[in-house]
Amino acid sequence: MSAAIKNTSDLPLDTILCGECVDVMRSLPTGSVDCIFADPPYNLQLRGELRRPDDSIVDGVDDDWDKFSDLEAYDRFTREWLSEARRLLQKDGTIWVIGSYHNIFRLGAILQDLGFWILNDIVWRKSNPMPNFRGRRFTNAHETMIWAARSQDSKYRFNYQAMKALNDDVQMRSDWYLPLCTGNERLRNEHGLKLHPTQKPESLLHRVLLSSTAENDVILDPFTGTGTTAAMAKRLRRHFVGIERHPDYARAAAERVEREEPLPQDAVATTPMKREAPRVPFGSLVERNFIMAGTVVYDRQRRVSATVTPDGTLVSGTQRGSIHKLGALLTNAPSCNGWTFWHFERDDTLVPLDSLRSESLAADTEATLDLVGAEVPIAAQ
Repeated sequence: MSAAIKNTSDLPLDTILCGECVDVMRSLPTGSVDCIFADPPYNLQLRGELRRPDDSIVDGVDDDWDKFSDLEAYDRFTREWLSEARRLLQKDGTIWVIGSYHNIFRLGAILQDLGFWILNDIVWRKSNPMPNFRGRRFTNAHETMIWAARSQDSKYRFNYQAMKALNDDVQMRSDWYLPLCTGNERLRNEHGLKLHPTQKPESLLHRVLLSSTAENDVILDPFTGTGTTAAMAKRLRRHFVGIERHPDYARAAAERVEREEPLPQDAVATTPMKREAPRVPFGSLVERNFIMAGTVVYDRQRRVSATVTPDGTLVSGTQRGSIHKLGALLTNAPSCNGWTFWHFERDDTLVPLDSLRSESLAADTEATLDLVGAEVPIAAQ
């Protein structure tokens, strides 16, 4: 990943700031955050009370912070905070914006107008959605998140291997089946009522941060609410800056974060991306006897084969090349990942060459630990 330098000298790290989001954002240094998660007002424009079939009132979103005079006012507010968000992101940073059908399409258009580069739209499919009490529409069972890079040229972070591991070693899809925030996770006031009407579940923010940030990254949440983003950032050993206009929410968020414990240092590391792993030349595996010269390697279906030579190249008939070049030549492909294309036999099973890289890295790590743990004699005086 890019080693972009962040301007964090004047950044109030690991704090919840109480104030209007645009005003507070304008006070923060340019290019100072790695990732933004934003859960802005949805502008639901509810009219009148919403009641269940038994005539009880639904505790929906009718707070003043979600009310705008018209769509023009909402769009103006959205442009203001998103413009500040883009200024605050470092050049390779990303932003997550969540919304419902009321506002997500307007948010997406404005994101593109301002120069953000949309990477994915994620459908959060709720396992326990609120029913449609009036029975006049489909049950609204999902919300949409837009994940966007600061620009088309951003070298953004995506922890692909971590997401695949989280999903039982299958590629993570763009539809996430997760429950609403309920039970002990839900913050409540002194009367036992839910403190915030749209508190997001920890599982959602866990996946967001795990997928797109690294340890010690700075996460900004300009609509902090009850502090789910900040709490998950602290748990995963990320830094955070939260902004919340409502004093009661800001206070509850700060208290929640104070109670949160970070994961142990040795437990927070995620599965590294392939490009972050140390480079291992195939030839070095041959000279270290992880694979012997003369070994015959095959593709997965045994349609083509080649022989390993002492210098790490492969030979097949009159053709010779690296594990990548020869794989491409034999299959008439423009390119080939030789690590996953070529396999060798081990215990009557075809094993990809890529497994040898992992074995060599594990051996190097073990050797380093042995060296560090070895008793060092005191030099004779």
